[in-house]
Amino acid sequence: MPKKYDAFTPNQSQEDAILTQSGPVLIVAGAGSGKTMVLTHRISHLIEKGVKSDSILAITFTNKAADEMKNRVFLMLGERRGFLSPWIGTFHSFCVFILRNSGKVIGINGNFSILDEEDSLSVLKEIIKEFSLDPKKFEPKKIRNIISRKKNEMESPKSDSDIMSESDFGRILFEIWRKYEERLAKMKGLDFDDLLLKTAVLFTKHPDVLREWQERFKYIHIDEYQDTNLVQYHLVKLLAEKYRNICVVGDIDQAIYSWRGADFRNILHFERDWPDAKIITLEENYRSTKLILDAANAVIVKNKARLPKNLYSKKPAGPKITLFEAANEEEEAKLISEMSREMIRAGINPRDIAVLYRTNFQSRIIEEKMIGENIAYQVIGVKFYERKEIKDALGYLKAALNREDILSLKRIINFPPRGIGKVLLTKILSDQNLNQKEAAKKNELLKLLDEIKKDIEAENASASVKLAIKKSGLEDYFGDGTEEGEIRLSNIQELVTLARRYDIYNPPEGILKLLEDAALMSDQDTIKKEENSIKLMTVHAAKGLEFKVVFVAGLEEGLFPHKALDSNSEDLKDEEERRLFYVAITRAKEKIFLSYAIFRTIFGERKINMPSKFISDIPEELLEQGNEAVITLE
Repeated sequence: MPKKYDAFTPNQSQEDAILTQSGPVLIVAGAGSGKTMVLTHRISHLIEKGVKSDSILAITFTNKAADEMKNRVFLMLGERRGFLSPWIGTFHSFCVFILRNSGKVIGINGNFSILDEEDSLSVLKEIIKEFSLDPKKFEPKKIRNIISRKKNEMESPKSDSDIMSESDFGRILFEIWRKYEERLAKMKGLDFDDLLLKTAVLFTKHPDVLREWQERFKYIHIDEYQDTNLVQYHLVKLLAEKYRNICVVGDIDQAIYSWRGADFRNILHFERDWPDAKIITLEENYRSTKLILDAANAVIVKNKARLPKNLYSKKPAGPKITLFEAANEEEEAKLISEMSREMIRAGINPRDIAVLYRTNFQSRIIEEKMIGENIAYQVIGVKFYERKEIKDALGYLKAALNREDILSLKRIINFPPRGIGKVLLTKILSDQNLNQKEAAKKNELLKLLDEIKKDIEAENASASVKLAIKKSGLEDYFGDGTEEGEIRLSNIQELVTLARRYDIYNPPEGILKLLEDAALMSDQDTIKKEENSIKLMTVHAAKGLEFKVVFVAGLEEGLFPHKALDSNSEDLKDEEERRLFYVAITRAKEKIFLSYAIFRTIFGERKINMPSKFISDIPEELLEQGNEAVITLE
């Protein structure tokens, strides 16, 4: 009989996963199978058995998942005397932690800046302009993606790479990459991919540093293992190879990130890498109705690259899946908004409803119809930290901590205006001789940054942000009485409020953590928990979330499955798109609505569409047509 843990009574497979404490373990965890509960109780049980809590590492892929795990562990063990929290966070935040503590041996300054996607693109745009290249041929975003893929494959501009022999385009691209790396090094900055790659380089080149961290973290847990790329796989293997207490959790059926370098084969190869591994499969689903799981199983069974698994539920069958055929995207959006209104009238909270789509452009018409129905909604992915005024405020903090951060310096050097034009800016950045008046302006700015740095090193995070906003002149500049100014002012005041959560850290750690989280923020981190609104998001952004009611829009051939997915194999493309659809329908607890439009305008071109083949994967007896829709949930 499985043991009861507080209010949680695990099934036999969950109990096995919790109690198998040592050696390599692979937990194949189906959607909604309680993997977070299993991981937190596993960590709790390790500590109860005498394992030092700070020797436990748990890595997942989103801040939201990490925070949930931290909160659950704290609730279970927080009152224990002398309790030290295990290290729980994302791969990128873990690598920031390693590099800030041990990166000096490979030349990484502890106050390095983290470049977000916009920052990386800015650097590449400058380089492309300097090289006098056509930005249409050498598209910055495309080049950034190529560089990212190469870094995830553990390559560098110094590596022997096939890209050098591809073409003139390839050789020029390689020169852009070299210049990009030089620029980052000069500004003491790391992009997202560097955080992982530099940590792998650190561990590989300095075995003594690796041993220190192996001794620190003797029990390692990796969530969403199917989403790891080559660098992450390498890091995990290095950290775990001494004590071999490695527990990975994953589900090939939810592997949807090959486009950003993830390789689901890592989970397939776990038994090869760790021959004595114990394999535990979690198949009981606690989220969805039986009918939803029957549909999900019927969809995913068509994929060949997977570990055998069949989700089941002890819940009732539940209502059928409703299928809408719309004449066009406007009618589809109207159907979604009207049905949402009816669901809300029937007693469903808006926060329990999600509208999922394959690509971001689909949200516009849905938003329009939600406004028409006076329904509160939130589009997930519109990030607070990407607003100009927020980046301006953070720019002062970054430039104060890292004077070599040219990007941040350029952002704030004449904002608010302080009489430093383009000519003087160029002279300052290139260390040219300045006249007395120019030197005075430069020194005034440097004095301001010195003051902000002193505040960061002496005050808590929220006080530091508040002082930086005031001393920089941003507060006065935005407080100009205009409507736009008031909005921007309220946003930077909200930044001070957000900074309070970092007041628990000693200075300057609070600001460093704030800047780290701002740079590494994911789409899910934008969800406003307190806001009672319908959530609109891509299926990729919905992974790991759950809702009572889920709409999946745009189920048309060419859109979902998407025809533009970059893959060398049609079969691989097809299987990943099917996994994405599987993820979409397994977000639902009680009710699913599917829809497609016969005509849809994409990039100004009106197209006629065939319904997605994924619809026909669902047995007919599980579907009902839109005019037969069940409004109240059973």
